[in-house]
Amino acid sequence: MKYIIALTIICLTSFSIYSQNITVKVIDSKTGNPVQFASIKTGKYSGVISNEEGYFTIRTEDEKLESLAISCLGYQNKTIDIQKIRDLDFIINLEQAINQLDEVYISNKAPNADSIITKVKSKLAINYSNNLNKYTIFRRATNYIDFKNLEFEIEKASHVKKKNLESANDNLKALSKKIRESNMVQFEDFNGEFYALNKDSSKIVVNKATQLLDSKNDFSIEQIQEKSQNIILKYLDTTKTYKLKSGLFKIEDSLSLKDENSEEENKKEYEVTLLNEETRSFLNRSQFYKNSFLNSLLSFDLYEYTYKDLAYNNNELTHVINFKPKKSKAIYTGQLFISDDTYAITRVDYKYYKNRHGTKVNLKLILGVKYIENLSKGKLIFEKDSSNIYHPKYLKHTTGSYFYVNRDLKFIENSRARNKVSFSFKIEGDNRNKVELLFTANNKLGLQSFEAIKQKKKAPYQQLSRFEKSIWKNEETLEPSKEMKTFNKQN
Repeated sequence: MKYIIALTIICLTSFSIYSQNITVKVIDSKTGNPVQFASIKTGKYSGVISNEEGYFTIRTEDEKLESLAISCLGYQNKTIDIQKIRDLDFIINLEQAINQLDEVYISNKAPNADSIITKVKSKLAINYSNNLNKYTIFRRATNYIDFKNLEFEIEKASHVKKKNLESANDNLKALSKKIRESNMVQFEDFNGEFYALNKDSSKIVVNKATQLLDSKNDFSIEQIQEKSQNIILKYLDTTKTYKLKSGLFKIEDSLSLKDENSEEENKKEYEVTLLNEETRSFLNRSQFYKNSFLNSLLSFDLYEYTYKDLAYNNNELTHVINFKPKKSKAIYTGQLFISDDTYAITRVDYKYYKNRHGTKVNLKLILGVKYIENLSKGKLIFEKDSSNIYHPKYLKHTTGSYFYVNRDLKFIENSRARNKVSFSFKIEGDNRNKVELLFTANNKLGLQSFEAIKQKKKAPYQQLSRFEKSIWKNEETLEPSKEMKTFNKQN
């Protein structure tokens, strides 16, 4: 972002402890650094989590909410009276939970990582339940795109006047400059209830949804091609029709210059079926079943494990085990955090190992296309319920890719003259997508209750051009980042 407003001004001024919402920062008492992903319980099995900058927001209008219980891996638990938060300037310090491995284990030999993984696998059915669960969720998707190279050029147009051709190419250069200089980021939030029958079937009810973006700078490859085509169409004979590749289009229909406000006037709605499928797929990353993501991380055939450390999580001893690929088809490295008491995995951190990657397509010489998934990393955090079953509390997954498209197009006039305009464009850049899913409550679900849920086809969303804190003021959500809070369409 070009313009950054100090987050402390946004978060720490003009608050009243009696207002509906308070925003608080959690920091390390020794270093002063923000404590990320701390669990803040507002009830026995409800609450939020601190964001990557250490901030969280809670509602205080509930008269029963007298204190907060805060826990985080590597720190001592802390319970604090709501009334005292203002006296602390809305900053909560957490003390590090220091342990000495040789004091916990009498033996001079560290625990065996493979033995611990074996115990984890033997207790999966006891520790986790994937079926018939109802979750109250909040999801945020953040999308970025960075165009490093954009080249547009009309290569041949014999029937277009030289002056018009120069004007068209000047406009194409201006379009390229605008796209490269634009801040292309958007944020999509929604909350609701997610009903999971099993890994293959679920339903979702969306209560509220927002989309934060600058619609004038919302560029996809398809939109860029469309905008560049429209520039060319300005200088062609609008009484004619043209073939573009294999399609036949009329200028006044498919290829006419679009009203800049036409997209704004369209109804703002999400396809609920798509949201359901995306959320279920994301949730499945935190589940254990045959061929699942997490099950693959527990494969002795694919990964090797090293005992790293012993830490405290919610006042419980937790084993920290590193993992890395043993075979070429394994692509992740990271850490598993495992309860010493239940042998449940309570947290997973993962990312691509060294230069490994996901899907890769290189048809640059043949079709002018190259694509490679070069970023995949994430975090899964679990929390135990009243039945000692572990459910996801917070999931984050970030993906990124490099793309290259070099395309030649021809506008062929549908007339005896068959006039042609040859146009080429080259696009190269990176995109990144971060999805976060916060679970604020969970309940067991009966089959009849699941079948009775009616999933709607559409979910309306409110489109915003700048961040508005008041929209989510009465909801349990992920605290927005500084980038999101300072976003506006002029950035």
